Amino acid sequence: MPVQVAATSILVLAAFIDYVVGDPINFLHPVQVMGGAIAFFRALTIAKQNPKFSPIVMKILGVLLWISLIVGSSGISWLIITVAMKLDLRLGIIISSILLASCFAGRSLRKAAEDVLDVLNLDNLPEARQRLSRYVGRDTENLTEPEILRAVLETISENAIDGVTAPLFYAGLGLILSIFLAPEIFPSAGVAIAMAYKAASTLDSMVGYRHSPYSDLGWFSAKTEDILTWLPCRLTVFTLGLVSGKPLAVWRICQRDAIADPSPNSGWSECIYAAILGVQLGGANQYQGQYKFKPLLGDDIHVITSTKIQEALTLTRTCCLLWLSLAMILLLFSVG
Repeated sequence: MPVQVAATSILVLAAFIDYVVGDPINFLHPVQVMGGAIAFFRALTIAKQNPKFSPIVMKILGVLLWISLIVGSSGISWLIITVAMKLDLRLGIIISSILLASCFAGRSLRKAAEDVLDVLNLDNLPEARQRLSRYVGRDTENLTEPEILRAVLETISENAIDGVTAPLFYAGLGLILSIFLAPEIFPSAGVAIAMAYKAASTLDSMVGYRHSPYSDLGWFSAKTEDILTWLPCRLTVFTLGLVSGKPLAVWRICQRDAIADPSPNSGWSECIYAAILGVQLGGANQYQGQYKFKPLLGDDIHVITSTKIQEALTLTRTCCLLWLSLAMILLLFSVG
């Protein structure tokens, strides 16, 4: 089998597995392993009542944590795929696809949104608040229906980049580059790159906070995730702007509002969805009893409804299909 066909098969099968299966409940997920390793390291280094290490030592430990998890996650993936490929090409393709699918969170985001909307559409507000609490960090006990809908839309729009399009970007880029530069190790290297990004994203979500006690341990993870996500975030904004049919209008809104968000990426990610859907995101949220205000993104033209949230999910899916199609073309017509 030509390497171009094998690489294309891995990418397409991984996308299909994520769309149909997602994250199986009773199977150990690579992100769970990453999360367990991070939690163990975090427990060893952070003592909330009596800090054991100085800020500079914590920063150094944060760098070591980042290097260890990135190298470990990508290295183990590379080793597993290499062994599988040597045993049988078809086995290697299947294992590569399964590992790559674990980097995508498209189905998980869709299920999370529908889990909340299912009971909200039945006017079961208490249950909707309870289910929402599984997916967001804000306090949900007293949220109104519009606030719940805003929280759902903000969650899927913010996580569309690091959970869906960025892993797809790095998977496609890794497979394409490996075919040109090192075709003999193309599947291992391609999937390993995507797994490395997933590890960086997981680190950011678990320790990349600006507040104590994570500000020192997680500073490097937060900065590197911002850098790694910057390009796929802008490409996603560009793609969705074209898909909307009104690119100049939505880009102007993003340039006006997204820069107000302290994050170099999440503001753009949320704002492009808000601009296309004609809704407004941001505002006051409560975290552990404390109110925090996020910049307002987009224009308040339409109210946020279940239909708008489904449209947002469709936008993410459309962007992924376009990127997947482009990657397939580049892979199939590449010269190994």
